[in-house]
Amino acid sequence: MIRTLLAAALSIAAPIPLQAQSLSAREQVQIDALVAKTLADTGVPSASIAVVRGGRIVLAKAYGKQSEAAKPADAAAPYQIASISKQFTAAALLLLEDDGKLSLDDTVARYLPGITGGDRITLRQLLSHTSGLRDYWPQDFSFKAMATPVTPQGIVDRWAKAPLDFQPGQQWQYSNTGYVVAGMIAEKVSGQPLMQLLQTRIFAPLGIRALDQDEAVGPGFPQGYGRFALGPVHAETPAASGWLYAAGQLSMSAQDLARWDIARLNRTLLAPDDWSAQETPVRLADGSTNGYGLGVSTGTQNGRRFVEHSGEAVGFLSENIVFPDDKAAIVVLTNSWFSDATSRIAGGLQAIVLPPPTASAEDQAALPRARRLYDQLRSGTLDRTLLTEDANFYFTPRAQADYRTSLAALGEPTAFVQTGRTRLRGGFVNRTFRVTYPNRTLSVSTYAEPDGAQRFEQFLVAPVQ
Repeated sequence: MIRTLLAAALSIAAPIPLQAQSLSAREQVQIDALVAKTLADTGVPSASIAVVRGGRIVLAKAYGKQSEAAKPADAAAPYQIASISKQFTAAALLLLEDDGKLSLDDTVARYLPGITGGDRITLRQLLSHTSGLRDYWPQDFSFKAMATPVTPQGIVDRWAKAPLDFQPGQQWQYSNTGYVVAGMIAEKVSGQPLMQLLQTRIFAPLGIRALDQDEAVGPGFPQGYGRFALGPVHAETPAASGWLYAAGQLSMSAQDLARWDIARLNRTLLAPDDWSAQETPVRLADGSTNGYGLGVSTGTQNGRRFVEHSGEAVGFLSENIVFPDDKAAIVVLTNSWFSDATSRIAGGLQAIVLPPPTASAEDQAALPRARRLYDQLRSGTLDRTLLTEDANFYFTPRAQADYRTSLAALGEPTAFVQTGRTRLRGGFVNRTFRVTYPNRTLSVSTYAEPDGAQRFEQFLVAPVQ
């Protein structure tokens, strides 16, 4: 029930916060074209998206066929958000901790008996997928038992009482089972059903319409779709009731999920330290981490911080990415669980609505140096003082001739820009550049000295496939 998405290629340094501005007409046209082309290319029936910019929702729109009923796509329709629900379950436990009713460092056995390793597994480990409890739904299809209704206790009895996959805190392994246990603990401590707790403490205060996904099926709701290999797209049969409890039980619109993202950006509803706790990567016993906190993944992609989670339910894929420094967020919900449409749309939206980060002074200075050497190589006028001893060894007469002949034939580049992040390797500064021509694109991989001379140790040109 998780499909990790990292942001599409962004620029290279710290971003400038966005102003609270609406989308331009050009941006709206680009977004409409992006979604329409993606749905057409992939066969995915529909997508519902929301964009937060400058801390407010500037777009909420649905596209395509949400069900077999003949009516326009509705941006208010609640899609199944699946594992994106986990951050809400985690937030419920954080709120109960604030109430003094539990501690995330309590063991599971304090609240629920009979769980394998329950005397050693903490609530924090449940929420960070480090408990060792066996995942009950690792498949990307609806397995046989899912045709029959289940209770949380039924899931616990079959999977949470099996031998642990590893000792608590020793590894990271996605476990929907851990979230079922967490939801049961939340209900026991609060004395309320989990959905009622979430409604009272989170959804009602934020004006969010959220449903249990078991109730968001049938006429009036988006239909999930699937396909076998490259066969025709068909409507999926939903799982029987109970299978996504606490681990992925919510349905809501993209706009409603964006309201939660705004609360995260503004540090409202939850206490600021609760937001921080959710976004703090949990470390394993050996000190390592993959960036997962309590129901969310965190990290930095090319200098831009993100908080992210994706989701997969029967016939649905979803993506939710928050960019704290930009006061921005992107939500993409689709009613299929095949193809890369969700990630393609999310990546495309980032490229359209997020500002390109400002390059560092060092990167700004490096760009014209790289362009100068590139132009020398394509014209056959190489200045060897720009190269280290090793680079001079590499650029033999044959290498120079091949560079000149092949690059000169392409004419004048239309663009020469740095891509990806700057990094150190082997004592040199590594940068990659993209060279664009009308009919093809090249990549330039460079290593340069870190001192004032900035001579090139490497300058390799290759086609981009």
